[in-house]
Amino acid sequence: MYLTWLDSNSWLIEMAGQRILLDPWLVGPLMFGNLPWLFKAERPKPRSIPAEIDLILLSQGLEDHAHPATLQQLDKTIPVVASPSAAKVVEQLGYTQVTRLAHGQTHTLQNKLAIRATVGSPIGPTVRENGYLLTELATNTNLYYEPHGYHSPELSDLAPVDVVITPLLDLYLLMAPFIKGGQTALEVVKLLQPQYVLPTAAGGEVKFEGLLMAVLRAKGGTEAFRQSVVEHNLSTQVIEPAPGDRLHIQPQSRVASRV
Repeated sequence: MYLTWLDSNSWLIEMAGQRILLDPWLVGPLMFGNLPWLFKAERPKPRSIPAEIDLILLSQGLEDHAHPATLQQLDKTIPVVASPSAAKVVEQLGYTQVTRLAHGQTHTLQNKLAIRATVGSPIGPTVRENGYLLTELATNTNLYYEPHGYHSPELSDLAPVDVVITPLLDLYLLMAPFIKGGQTALEVVKLLQPQYVLPTAAGGEVKFEGLLMAVLRAKGGTEAFRQSVVEHNLSTQVIEPAPGDRLHIQPQSRVASRV
């Protein structure tokens, strides 16, 4: 397994010989509702779009997960697996192979990789977006991703998981958390018993501006979480990737424990 963090929530995941582009924001600025005065994120240096993508995987329909300008640049014949709200975005952009995954449903890629949708982040009072469990069928190696730190109790049925990608810091909008790391990340590590955990939803090589920045507050982070793992006598290794670095992650086989 190879993992490349591309800033924010964007990842290139290489598993089972497949190259999966996850929640890509790679082109131009990131804004919500085309309101730069409210929030705008930009990279000082452009991020190259990875080549030879086998699948685009989208967890949410919001711009920081289904970024319209980036999706416009990608080949629209690339298959897409997405939450229902993200599927609407790519369908409107002209993508021709779109699979919507509801919670609990699984899509198999090239008979090599199973992608299962889990219950993810709430968006408004009625919509729950997707997390994902990716499993390499030949080895049973797997990876769990949820970008806002909302983990369903149903995950207990999926343990153990080899690699977890989730926020490790808490981000508050005024007094309300909308990205949950810290204690929530610790709970999911206890639940899933991963060999490795990597942070997502951090800034990376990104500059932020806009009114929202005055009311956002961050707490915790990778070092604080690493200390918490040690204090709770957990064996999970915490890895903080640098943006653009291609990490070779090689979990030890735990097939017997999953039977």
